[in-house]
Amino acid sequence: MKTILLIDDDEIILRIFSMALRSHGQRVLTAASGDEGIALARQHLPDLIISDINMPGTDGRSVLQALRADPQLSTKQIVLMTGNTTALTPRTGMNLGADDFLVKPFSLDSLLRCVDARLRRAELNWRVEDRMILDLRSTLSSTLPHELFTPLAGILGLTEILRTEFTRLSETEVTELLNDIHASGERLHRTLRNYLLLLELQAQSTPSPSAALINPETVRTMAQTRIDATLERHTRRADVRMEIDPGPIRGEIVHVATIIEELVDNACRFSAPGTPIEIRLLKDGVLRVRDRGRGMTPGQVERIGAFHQFDRKKHEQQGLGLGLALVKLLVARHEACFTIEHSSETGSIISVAFQTSPASLLPPIASISQPG
Repeated sequence: MKTILLIDDDEIILRIFSMALRSHGQRVLTAASGDEGIALARQHLPDLIISDINMPGTDGRSVLQALRADPQLSTKQIVLMTGNTTALTPRTGMNLGADDFLVKPFSLDSLLRCVDARLRRAELNWRVEDRMILDLRSTLSSTLPHELFTPLAGILGLTEILRTEFTRLSETEVTELLNDIHASGERLHRTLRNYLLLLELQAQSTPSPSAALINPETVRTMAQTRIDATLERHTRRADVRMEIDPGPIRGEIVHVATIIEELVDNACRFSAPGTPIEIRLLKDGVLRVRDRGRGMTPGQVERIGAFHQFDRKKHEQQGLGLGLALVKLLVARHEACFTIEHSSETGSIISVAFQTSPASLLPPIASISQPG
């Protein structure tokens, strides 16, 4: 069963189209305005979106632009419909980014043929994306061994020094060696943890069951713990301006912690030491991380995926490029909203809007450490 979102301010049209599509085995969501349609699309990630163009307030053009700008919705099949072809022709509608165009009045048969064609196209897109994932995974033959063996070699080399030279080392030198071993171990642990989590998430085809809200004090403690550890790892504490005053948010504690850690790590990794980083998590449930790094192009934003780092040869970084790919999958699992604003001049602003609807709260906890 596929999910289809209908957006139209005409209640009769919504009712007729819904009945026709449901009778053909589709799950149908309806929205009577553009704003409501955008919200439902971000919440449910439908397979196909059909929107009228001429609506009061947020019209079909604005809906199309908003959906194409959303990383989770940018590749969804979108059909525009209108009864006024003088204002917008099928060709100009397609040029705006629509996948198809229906001119009112049209028959139910025409609607069903259009829906069938678009859903087949969506299936083809998924197969193409699957091939891209396989291509990306093939890069593991070079990147994964490096990311596993480099820290492992550091651990073995440094422990060998301790074994053979311990009696000749000063206390300061021993402490420095132990700190380096610990850092290499953390890097190895984080690489394996993120890789295994990514494989787990890719194997899951549906969002997680609704989780309870996390108590605000637990959110604050969790966020502060992960942020502090990340800033310490990158030696960027002096660069950060931070405002952590959250309300309750819905999610799985460890996964929300991973989202926070990966976004802060991304900001540290892709901006120069000494440049500012801003981190905000407030009562509206929106996590916002801003850096002054090199930013991303629109094409790079669209291609965010596992095992892919942009301009790696030009800007050498450690890592598999799992961070933002993990965040996207975790956000989708929690039915939250993920947005990126980017500029080569001003860096990147990455936001995650968590759900904050009322529910029984998880009790506060004293601290949350890195998962073992």
